[in-house]
Amino acid sequence: MSKEKIVNCVIIGSGPSGYSAAIYAARADLNPILFAGSQPGGQLMFTTNVDNYLGFPIGISGKNFMENCKKQAKRFNTVILYKNVSEVHFSSKKGGTHRINIENSSSLESKGIIIATGSRPKFLGIEKEKKFMGLGVSFCATCDGFFHKGKDVAVVGGGDTALEEASYLSKICKNVYLLVRKNSFKASKLLQNRVLKKKNITILFSTKILEIIGDNFLEGIKIIHNTNKTIQKLLISGLFIAIGNCPNTEIFQKKLSLDERGYILVKRGSTHTNIPGVFASGDVQDPIYRQAITSAGSGCMAALDLERYLSDI
Repeated sequence: MSKEKIVNCVIIGSGPSGYSAAIYAARADLNPILFAGSQPGGQLMFTTNVDNYLGFPIGISGKNFMENCKKQAKRFNTVILYKNVSEVHFSSKKGGTHRINIENSSSLESKGIIIATGSRPKFLGIEKEKKFMGLGVSFCATCDGFFHKGKDVAVVGGGDTALEEASYLSKICKNVYLLVRKNSFKASKLLQNRVLKKKNITILFSTKILEIIGDNFLEGIKIIHNTNKTIQKLLISGLFIAIGNCPNTEIFQKKLSLDERGYILVKRGSTHTNIPGVFASGDVQDPIYRQAITSAGSGCMAALDLERYLSDI
């Protein structure tokens, strides 16, 4: 692509949000170019089964779901580039063009950009953690909790997300072990009180996971209690890691308005960022819901917001 080429719509990211934005933008004749990045399909590529997305009564694998999204975007002639965006130079003027630098390549200019780079979970940093993603290790109770109905599971974390995950799982699982690495919670008092009332939640403070047990899938974990250094084995079918997420916004630091955690700030009820012609959708601007269906919905919003923006300049 020549440096002088100016397009209407560049989408950065290829999860449900990015592909949804591409479909709506393409149908509006914006001729979107989508950068799939180094991890095409986003986090859903590591999800064994998607059971809670509308329109799939028997569920679908995360990989097949994202493949369908890609095919649908291509059907409307979205140009998909399997490259990373290395840098973006935003114009502060309404109607201005934004320059997108492509990793190990040239650059192009666009009147509009939709950022859908998503987020990534924080890992514990232990062996088999990534290997067993979708095979017992999960980062989303509402996504995968159903597969452990009536079984024993564990949640790692002491913040709001961990306690919300534990509370949700307690409704469908037999026993929930809540492993808190420190000797106290970081979560709100409301959530603490809710969890403390649950009879099937066992709270283990000052606890660290030493080992994930299993050959081909998660069978249990080995933990150590830091107070007395005793080691214990827990036989569980699911391990839910809830120690936080990191939005993929490194290349937008000091260029867009971000919150204290790095999530892109958008105007309430829209996908508009603080830069004209730049929109954000999906998990990169949503630290709360983080679901495939909400990401896809905000991708639709971003495309509609961009279409209206272009019609006004």
